[in-house]
Amino acid sequence: MSTTPSPRDTWRIGDTELHSRFLLGTAGYPSPEVLRQAIEASGSQVLTLGLKRTLAVPGTGGDNGFVQIIRDTASTLGVHLLPNTAGCRSAHEAITLAHMARELLGTHWLKLEVVGDEQTLQPDPFELLEAARQLVRDGFEVLPYCTDDLVSAQRLVDAGCRILMPWAAPIGSGLGLLNPWALRTLRARLPGITLIVDAGLGAPSHATAAMELGLDAVLLNSAVSQARDPVGMARAFRHAVEAGRAGFTAGLMPTSDVAVATTPVSGHPFVLI
Repeated sequence: MSTTPSPRDTWRIGDTELHSRFLLGTAGYPSPEVLRQAIEASGSQVLTLGLKRTLAVPGTGGDNGFVQIIRDTASTLGVHLLPNTAGCRSAHEAITLAHMARELLGTHWLKLEVVGDEQTLQPDPFELLEAARQLVRDGFEVLPYCTDDLVSAQRLVDAGCRILMPWAAPIGSGLGLLNPWALRTLRARLPGITLIVDAGLGAPSHATAAMELGLDAVLLNSAVSQARDPVGMARAFRHAVEAGRAGFTAGLMPTSDVAVATTPVSGHPFVLI
């Protein structure tokens, strides 16, 4: 059975202390009940909610009630909501939606997304940076969804972002960590910034690998919501995240291009009894 991590291993979004390093998306589940069970199995304390894609009833423009379902579920389970601007194509659009989200949900947390390419859903680094600058000035805790490019990440930090959400691979691809070197570089060059791997994780092993690099948390949606057993998969990812974090904090052994004997005898004294 999973245990709650030591208080020494907590982390923060803004002034809120968290112990779960697994953030979960809320889209695409078979039913609200399955979503609720998956949240409980995941141990997640933060749920993402894409307002642009969930507010309207297709073909009518009316409220589909999904936001209220998520609000009620979050309240019942005692977890936090992280609204996101998924689907926005410009800084202006994202800023407008961010203010709507703050008014509707009563939180200044924001996962900032500004899409620049329709096929890969890759973030637009220029519109993203413009939106981040304005929203930080407007008092938001901005968590930008970005690529793993170091210079773009540094510019977002310069704009006032204390948490970054670099992708592992394109959204919904399930490809895992396409460029571990880039993520490792982000960790090394931005030691004081919280890094949450977001997008592209398809298997629990991907989450473990991300956490073993020293990143602070992972966020995913499709890998759980589209699984044959979403509840079981949420539980699997929970254990994977915890295992990766435990491995990183314990200290992974260094790698080598040649064999290194487990019990070398040359040059090492030993006693025969």
